[in-house]
Amino acid sequence: MATLTQDGSLALRHVTKRFSADDAAPVLDHIDLDVASGEFVSIVGASGCGKSTLLRLVAGLDGAFDGEIDFGGARVISTDLSRGIVFQDHRLFPWLDVAQNIAVALRNAPLSRQEKARAVAEHVALVGLRGYERHYPHQLSGGMAQRVAIARGLVNRPRLLLLDEPFGALDALTRARMQDELQRIWAAERITMVLVTHDVEEAVLLADRVVVMQARPGRIADVIDVDLPRPRARTDARIARVKDEIVAEFFSEA
Repeated sequence: MATLTQDGSLALRHVTKRFSADDAAPVLDHIDLDVASGEFVSIVGASGCGKSTLLRLVAGLDGAFDGEIDFGGARVISTDLSRGIVFQDHRLFPWLDVAQNIAVALRNAPLSRQEKARAVAEHVALVGLRGYERHYPHQLSGGMAQRVAIARGLVNRPRLLLLDEPFGALDALTRARMQDELQRIWAAERITMVLVTHDVEEAVLLADRVVVMQARPGRIADVIDVDLPRPRARTDARIARVKDEIVAEFFSEA
């Protein structure tokens, strides 16, 4: 599977979001952020700081905001196949099997039937589910279902994958396995990834940089470089030190 070479850079300029004109404080307030092509960025912060709202704006699911979001040099005005998204809930169709659930994302892709089948097979293999193509969601574990969701997010070969708490509903052991799986996928594909998470350790484990947000109004408090070699192991004491730095500086008074 060839790695994409198109521009996957993301630029947010003065992005402000209100849910209504009467809001005393915006949900997001003048967000400025640059994400390089192929970079992995995590966004952390307390509930209500606007993390998921920001991801929806980048995905093009909500166009009612002030400011500007550019992806690959073009302004984001709606959803696009170049930007995939994975939610906390896998959102699989229960009446479709694994292969069919992944293929749903290719419905509008300009590919032949054979090309779509090949793309589905490649992404089933990418997430380690070869042999489960004809299994239905009720026959899968939570972690396996999320793998299908990630494959569906990647099958259109997006230049950017947005991940909104994708492992939040999983048990600790499955979550750890999925974190390792996501590290492997990112290393293989090198597409731009932006992860929203409440788990600071997960953010440090996976990202090149961690964006820390404050709430009411939602603003970027700091952006912290995670200058650690890959692949990373959660037992690495350096990960714990970066995590403790973030928690101590920004969340100790929460």
